Amino acid sequence: MARKMNEDVEPDERLMDAQAQIESLQAVAAEAEARAATTREELTAAREARSSLEAELVEAAAAREAAEGELSRARSEVDEIRSHLAEVAVKYREAKLASAPEVPQDLVPAAASLAEIDEGFEAAKRIASQLRERIQEERQQTRVPVGSPQRRAPDLLSLSASEKIKLGLRELSER
Repeated sequence: MARKMNEDVEPDERLMDAQAQIESLQAVAAEAEARAATTREELTAAREARSSLEAELVEAAAAREAAEGELSRARSEVDEIRSHLAEVAVKYREAKLASAPEVPQDLVPAAASLAEIDEGFEAAKRIASQLRERIQEERQQTRVPVGSPQRRAPDLLSLSASEKIKLGLRELSER
């Protein structure tokens, strides 16, 4: 009988062990299902975020292309303006030189900026003025006053005999 009790107890224990294992497996399965659901939610959120980021990337690429187009237009405008400025600078230099013919053209640089042309023009004007003053000073120093005696002796060969006599008498009376 002890054996029969053991045999009866054993199936009950086995049954209880099996039920405990089933419950344990059910808990593990529930946990796995919960993790799978969480992972699915995370995957859905990641897909939505990826979709949103892809849309933002497309918008950013379109904005970049628009900005590159605008940059290209701005660069061509800048080149056009620089070209026009160079033409204006040449005409401005020519007008400045025409207004002051005493300023040598070689002294005024052909610059791209109007300020540089003005500076060069003023410097050239100062140089021309200084040269003009020096030339006038030299003329003043080398000028012989009106009515002053000649510095050389008169050419006696070209004088007639009577003129030579008059000249000799005049020189004697002055001594």
